Amino acid sequence: MKHPHSVKAKKHLGQHFLADEHTAHLIADAVLAPDSTSTVVLEIGPGTGALTKPLLRRGDLNIHVLEVDSESVAFLRGQDWLEETPILQGDVLKMDLLQQFPGQDIIIAGNFPYNISSQILFKALDWREHVPQLVGMFQKEVAERVCSPEGSKVYGILSVLLQTYFTAEYLFTVPPQVFVPPPKVQSGVLRLVRREEAPTGFAYHHLKRITKAAFNQRRKTLRNALSAGGFPIDGIDPEILGKRAEQLSPEAFQSLARELPDITKG
Repeated sequence: MKHPHSVKAKKHLGQHFLADEHTAHLIADAVLAPDSTSTVVLEIGPGTGALTKPLLRRGDLNIHVLEVDSESVAFLRGQDWLEETPILQGDVLKMDLLQQFPGQDIIIAGNFPYNISSQILFKALDWREHVPQLVGMFQKEVAERVCSPEGSKVYGILSVLLQTYFTAEYLFTVPPQVFVPPPKVQSGVLRLVRREEAPTGFAYHHLKRITKAAFNQRRKTLRNALSAGGFPIDGIDPEILGKRAEQLSPEAFQSLARELPDITKG
């Protein structure tokens, strides 16, 4: 499958251009209609605009695109069908999106570069109060991990944190041949929708620290992993402490975050 455009995919940016209209339409249609007309849909890594077109065709979305690659930006700025669409150049991992879109909700969408996809998910968590939804394509294993329940071998830090603040849904699998160049792996499309009621009684950074400590030594019991992470575990249910991280549900991690003292304070 030849790519119809002159932009060359760059390996160091993890670029694989989507070259299948049907897949692009399926992803665009997976974005739920926003509650407010002021909500921005920020497409990260539009490349040559394969997903941008069906997003724009919907007519109910306020689309902005963010691209780090200057060659892609120049290509997009030369497209007459994109005249009304703000094209931002920059690295999503280095930008302050909340400053870029003050007081606005931001729906994140995209065919995300595989080499930064986990970091994009952690950014969505940092911005969770302003991100009602995230829809996009990831390496299949990453998308599956986000949605996996406790007890699964792929269940991990992102599973716990994202399922705490969002409902996560694995929508469909995308084969390598719809990309130019084709990646060596399958891709999966994921939709995250922020929970209307965020759990209370603990700070996000505290839950994140506990979850990381637990999964950094996932073969050890929580007693050993949390002690190694510097958490005082006196008074915590011995039955819980005898389990390994992958055996605890997101809700159980939330309970731990309420019981364990926040060691970043004082």
